[in-house]
Amino acid sequence: MAEGGEGEELLRPPLPAAGSPGPKRLCSRLVGAAAAAAPRSGVCPGAPLGAAAAAGGGGASGGGGPESLLDAAAKRVAGSWAFERVEGRFQRIPEPVQRRIVYWSFPRNERQICMYSSFQPGRPPAGHGGASSSSGSGGGGGGGAAGAAGAAATGGNGTPGLVGALGEDSPPTAPGAAVPSGAPVGSAPLLPAPGVPAGGAVTEGLPFRRGIRLLETGAVENVLQVGFHLSGTVTEPATATEPEMTYKVAISFDRCKITSVTCGCGNKDIFYCAHVVALSLYRIRKPDQVKLRLPISETLFQMNRDQLQKFVQYLITAHHTEVLPTAQKLADEILSSNSEINQVHGAPDPTAGASIDDENCWHLDEEQVREQVKLFLSQGGYYGSGKQLNSMFAKVREMLRMRDSNGARMLTLITEQFMADPRLALWRQQGTGMMDKCRQLWDELGALWVCVVLNPHCTLEEKACWLRQLQKWGDMDVCPLEDGNYGNELPNITSALTQSSSHRQNSLVRPRRTVFTRAIEGCDLHWQDSHLQRIISCDFYISPSYQREGEGLLFNSQGQPLWLEHVPTSCARVDALRSHGYPKEALRLTVAIINTLRLQQQRQLEIYKHQKKELLQRGATTITNLESWVGHPLNPIGCLFLTLTEACRVEDENCLEISDASDSKPPMYQHVPVANSCPESGESYLSLALEVALMGMGQQRVMPEGLYAQDKVWRNEEQIIARLQDLELDAVLVQTLRKQCILLLEGGPFSGLGEVIHRESVPMHTFAKYLFSALLPHDADLAYKLALRSMRLPVLETTPSGDVRHPHHIVSVVPSRYPRWFTLGHLESQQCELASTMLTAAKGDMLRLRTVLEAIQKNIHSSSLIFKLAQDAFKIATPADNSSDTTLLNVALELGLQVMRMTLSTLNWRRREMVRWLVTCATEVGVRALVSILQSWYTLFTPTEATSIVAATVMSHNTILRLSLDYPQREELASCARTLALQCAMKDPQNCALSALTLCEKDHIAFETAYQIVIDAASTGMTYSQLFTIARYMEHRGYPLRAFKLASLAMTHLNLAYNQDTHPAINDVLWACALSHSLGKNELAAIIPLVVKSVHCATVLSDILRRCTMTAPGLAGIPGRRNSGKLMSTDKAPLRQLLDATISAYINTTHSRLTHISPRHYGEFIEFLSKARETFLLAQDGHIQFAQFIDNLKQIYKGKKKLMLLVRERFG
Repeated sequence: MAEGGEGEELLRPPLPAAGSPGPKRLCSRLVGAAAAAAPRSGVCPGAPLGAAAAAGGGGASGGGGPESLLDAAAKRVAGSWAFERVEGRFQRIPEPVQRRIVYWSFPRNERQICMYSSFQPGRPPAGHGGASSSSGSGGGGGGGAAGAAGAAATGGNGTPGLVGALGEDSPPTAPGAAVPSGAPVGSAPLLPAPGVPAGGAVTEGLPFRRGIRLLETGAVENVLQVGFHLSGTVTEPATATEPEMTYKVAISFDRCKITSVTCGCGNKDIFYCAHVVALSLYRIRKPDQVKLRLPISETLFQMNRDQLQKFVQYLITAHHTEVLPTAQKLADEILSSNSEINQVHGAPDPTAGASIDDENCWHLDEEQVREQVKLFLSQGGYYGSGKQLNSMFAKVREMLRMRDSNGARMLTLITEQFMADPRLALWRQQGTGMMDKCRQLWDELGALWVCVVLNPHCTLEEKACWLRQLQKWGDMDVCPLEDGNYGNELPNITSALTQSSSHRQNSLVRPRRTVFTRAIEGCDLHWQDSHLQRIISCDFYISPSYQREGEGLLFNSQGQPLWLEHVPTSCARVDALRSHGYPKEALRLTVAIINTLRLQQQRQLEIYKHQKKELLQRGATTITNLESWVGHPLNPIGCLFLTLTEACRVEDENCLEISDASDSKPPMYQHVPVANSCPESGESYLSLALEVALMGMGQQRVMPEGLYAQDKVWRNEEQIIARLQDLELDAVLVQTLRKQCILLLEGGPFSGLGEVIHRESVPMHTFAKYLFSALLPHDADLAYKLALRSMRLPVLETTPSGDVRHPHHIVSVVPSRYPRWFTLGHLESQQCELASTMLTAAKGDMLRLRTVLEAIQKNIHSSSLIFKLAQDAFKIATPADNSSDTTLLNVALELGLQVMRMTLSTLNWRRREMVRWLVTCATEVGVRALVSILQSWYTLFTPTEATSIVAATVMSHNTILRLSLDYPQREELASCARTLALQCAMKDPQNCALSALTLCEKDHIAFETAYQIVIDAASTGMTYSQLFTIARYMEHRGYPLRAFKLASLAMTHLNLAYNQDTHPAINDVLWACALSHSLGKNELAAIIPLVVKSVHCATVLSDILRRCTMTAPGLAGIPGRRNSGKLMSTDKAPLRQLLDATISAYINTTHSRLTHISPRHYGEFIEFLSKARETFLLAQDGHIQFAQFIDNLKQIYKGKKKLMLLVRERFG
């Protein structure tokens, strides 16, 4: 019986089932003489010295010595050939050779285990990749097994000749990830050894981290490798809620890839569980501690008949409850000559590795991928689902970078679930656009497919399969369009860089472009171009000097290669190279593209110099760039920038492969010289990254159509600027920055910063803000020149006239919002931020401040944004811990004055706040500013604002104290305020009279003038409430006769109906009557006729009458006037008239109420009659009049029996 109890792991079904995860190819051995001749143990004839020692299953030769030829050849074969192919190629394979091939067939790179056990990707290789070292992941070429190595290098490559350009088709490894030649496999783990901190708490729960923890705590036991099958047990320690659990783990592998995993924990996830990770890392780190056996079929072949019978019987006895029915079934089939099992040569062996025809790929649970994507999509962007889906996209990119075929496979599974999203049909049916988060996921999906189809080492069959699948998805009705519901006018991905100017005019009927259209177009691209292959294969590919003139399209004047292709398409090639693990090749192509862009920029500048005079005279230009590189679906500028900066990134030696999400440490970069540039130029990949970012961001481009497309431009712009801000500007980068900024300023219509731009050109405010901040410490003049030019926003300034390329976009009225510019609010806010940045930087420099102020007044058309700028300037000019800056304060005041003028005749809900702020700002500037705004108030404020806010605040005690004014200054301010008050009262007496009187109190002449203005206006434009308010003010100030006059005028405007017993003017009427009564009989006699005429409410009249009869008139004690001190009689004038009017009002009100009275109001009506009787009784014959009144009611309303019964009970 074989040692180690491996029989438990061999209980497999007899024949491979469809879709079975484990490799179970049929194995058979030669019999007879040939088999007898093959040695079953020991060293193969002719093996080198030392091979016997290595054959025992340990590591390679230790002590740091050279690697044996056997190990070098076995490594190469193990990573490239299926074991069945080895068996078929050689008639006999010595056992030591078999052991070394089996030994080296397990994955050797922890990065790959990490990739399949964690969402979080490891950091990509630091700019260097291509073919691995001789002992790295995937295996490099050793001296042995030359035939196998040659076959592996050419097999499966769909692009003849490209292998030579790109290097061997093997996955890249991280620096330091490869195992040193001749060392044990586990001697150089990718991740820290025990004792090294494992990173932040964010990564502690990941399966990979948990697996490391289990490995380090000794939880992995009973590890056995039988051929291409690894098994072991992993013990999870007990927790507060769970007991200790031991799980059986089994792993099948082939050609350095794990092809299937099973674990007793029942893990249901896309990635491997911690137990599989622990067992895999145990095998990588401690290979010498793993019992190694050849495939079980080899062991069985060594047994004779008796041993085989004993083996089978012991196996059945040990597991009779599980295996006995299967054993009997197999025995019956073997003994039956016609059974299926006897028709097949050999028998399945799950430990013998995969067959030649099996697909060689890492194990990926497809069903779990589908379920996870479906779940995340169903959450609609909530609960972090968008982040999880982005993590899955990042995982696809990581797989592509490792040249793992599961990258395209996983992307296909994700896309299928995206296309099956039920919301797509709903959005299409309702005609609504999808959410931005969802839209961004679709964009990334489309970009990933472009990357996949441009795979430089894919076969033609794979590309054709992808094309069919993409076309199938693209033809579906629910497939999202590339730019939402608006379509696009971007050229085809395979079109040339220069196109006919009639393209846009002839594109009224646009073809349907989906998110997959670019990937479909990308299937037409190839890598066979000889010039392209030379560019990406060599750092020093230059043109001989005698050929440069004739090869102008292939090389520049320095002999450096150019790549003339549609820019986003060529950048897509770069992204494909980067994403598939060819960073060096991507870098070479990037340099060629930048040299091409430089040449184009130079030629465009020459063209502009010839057209400059004409363009400046016209003051308008056309846009030659048919598409924007910023916000483009393929993100060309971001791709080039990342390719260049990754080559310059300084990696932390202690950085963990799994990045900590909480680590916000900015990246560090260093200058790496460009390979084929002259040393004197000082050019580096970092300076090229800055240059190409500035080129792309400064490109003049038309505003795209549709809200989402426009929003994508700003998001992409902000992403690029955020990356630019990570660069620490040294002398080299500053020189690049200055040079490119000058070119952009002189670039004419090809630059968004040129002298003349199209009115629909995308504004440069955000970009200019970065340039201004970056340039300011090094070249202030250039910084201000560039920022001031960028302040323009032509779309708000003029109505288009000459260019009618978009007739449906033209607006006729300048103030109206441009209907096509959905993000105009964002643009204006960025314009404001640029202006604010310049104002802050120019503090203390009056000349620069004046220039910036003029630019603001010319280009910013939003009052609220100018007000914000004024507030910002004021805040910066008046720091809490320092003295004020007068220059910036004056700018803030001038901006505030402009806001006042802009909003004077328009409605603005912040107007009151703006007025108050302006007074505060003027106060901070000084007394002359206050005098100025008081004298020119009519151009800044309404009369109400001028009197109630401006003048009142200026004349307040706090303002006087704040300014520390002397007497002449106070008098000057007061005189200006009084003049303002009188002017406002003349212009708007209704709203300004009271304020004018208040402001003129201390000046007799001004006060009299104001009073006369009120009197003149009382008969025409003023309401009774305004007049009553002023009358009360006059009484309060000690002018009762003037108050009486104003109250009398107010009464003439009042009309109080019989049922308005809660009217707000009642208190004013009572006050006016009380004032008249207190002044004397004459005043009371004068006002009563007015009351009788204006007031028809019985209760109010009775209240006035009662108050007049309670006290004698004339108690106010007017000097020079004699009062009798007697109570007035209701039988004599003037109260007789009031009494008659009151009785008449009660009678009229009674009849009015009885017309529509309901039973529930009977009680209230009886109380009303009781009050009426009190008024009737004030007359001499009042009781008779009331009795007649009641009798009259009974006669007229006798139909209301119940009511009349109540009247009789109360009044007889």
